[in-house]
Amino acid sequence: MFRRKTMITVLATGMLLSSGVVYAQTNSAPNVHADTAFDNKVIKKISAENMYNTIKYLSAVPREAGTEGEVRGVEYIEGQFKSLGLETRRIPFPIYDYKTNRQLAEVDGVDLSGRAFSGSGSGKVTAELVDVGLAKDVQVDLSGKIALVARGEITFVQKVRNVVAKGAVGVLMYNSSPTGNNFGQAEGQVPAVAITRAQGLDLVEKLKNGPVSATLDVEIQTIEKTSYVVEAKLKPNKNKDTGQIVTIGAHHDSVPNGPGANDDASGVSAVLELARIFANTPIDTEVRFLTFGSEERGMMGSSYYVSQLPKSDIDRMVAHFQMDMIGGAEAGEDHPLGGLIMYTIDGHKNLVTDLGASASSRMYDVAVPYGQLGRSDHQPFHDVGIPSALFIHSPVEPQYHKPTDTLEHISKEKLQQAASIVGASAYQIVRPDTPALDRAHVSPTSVDYDFENRPVD
Repeated sequence: MFRRKTMITVLATGMLLSSGVVYAQTNSAPNVHADTAFDNKVIKKISAENMYNTIKYLSAVPREAGTEGEVRGVEYIEGQFKSLGLETRRIPFPIYDYKTNRQLAEVDGVDLSGRAFSGSGSGKVTAELVDVGLAKDVQVDLSGKIALVARGEITFVQKVRNVVAKGAVGVLMYNSSPTGNNFGQAEGQVPAVAITRAQGLDLVEKLKNGPVSATLDVEIQTIEKTSYVVEAKLKPNKNKDTGQIVTIGAHHDSVPNGPGANDDASGVSAVLELARIFANTPIDTEVRFLTFGSEERGMMGSSYYVSQLPKSDIDRMVAHFQMDMIGGAEAGEDHPLGGLIMYTIDGHKNLVTDLGASASSRMYDVAVPYGQLGRSDHQPFHDVGIPSALFIHSPVEPQYHKPTDTLEHISKEKLQQAASIVGASAYQIVRPDTPALDRAHVSPTSVDYDFENRPVD
């Protein structure tokens, strides 16, 4: 581990060697529209080559949560943060694998060939079936009943919680897609089984004609593992401290057997690159650089991290920037900036999207649009009132969640653009020349930018 003074000296010479990866100090992507703009204090130092080398290292081994591959990635990320002199910690949290020993869903004696949710509760129940639609706002009493639930709009876990809170003893959920009945993880409160969309719609019609009886019989074996969050704190000068916190994050885990070059070694590479730059740039606001494990299991790492935060920290957090899949060469075809978009949970603008649109307009003469989407680690921050947005290219590339999500499908240009926009946006808050900002979405240099109802995949 280098001391901070030593690290600055090494960077000044133009090279940093760590974990076998060569980091080159380059002056790329200058702001051609304003040579003296404050953006240049960040974007002229960003090196897509650095990010590419990070992706190369991380994607050499799959990083599925709870595996040695995740640990390898975490050790690398932690080492990079420490080499910059940041206050770094590795935060473990439990995750669970589930082995299904028995799964059965019968309606009026007919076997539906259902699939138990990963994490379903175990047990056998026979009860009346009640249609609760999407289970977003359940108003009926479900005491002793099995809830028939439609997939969509909110998480599986939240759907189960909502119906269990009304007394349900089981969940039968049908798909939103035309095919398939194996689509997620629920909580182990009650037996929960998935069926096809056609089966579910057929049951909805049957219930219009009178009571329907269902039986669920599930046996799940639980196996505990450990996943991690990596946190690195960069503190401001004590003589000039706004007392606020800005967080910049990505998820470090990949899908099982997936190299995860774009999903999401690309986001991690930008977090590390911005940490390198901000560590040697005057700031008056604390910045936390975060990488989350178990995003692919349902944002478990970010949810755990936010749940453990003191209220005093949450109250000081004014913005969360999340980067997921920011380097896919074939993503976002036919859209400006390679399809880069900022997704918020509620589909509303906020401080993060205001800053992102302003930064992209200054640098590229194109305002990044915003849209509405969950499915990534900006969700838990939003849920506690922190302005948050997900920066991602959409639609995603053909390699999404496949073994072909490898280094050769990464675009250095897209890495450079996304990191520059997020870096300049975050720097607008943390630079000493900007007064402390509140959570109201009032960008210092606001621009017009549009909502796009654009699907990710």
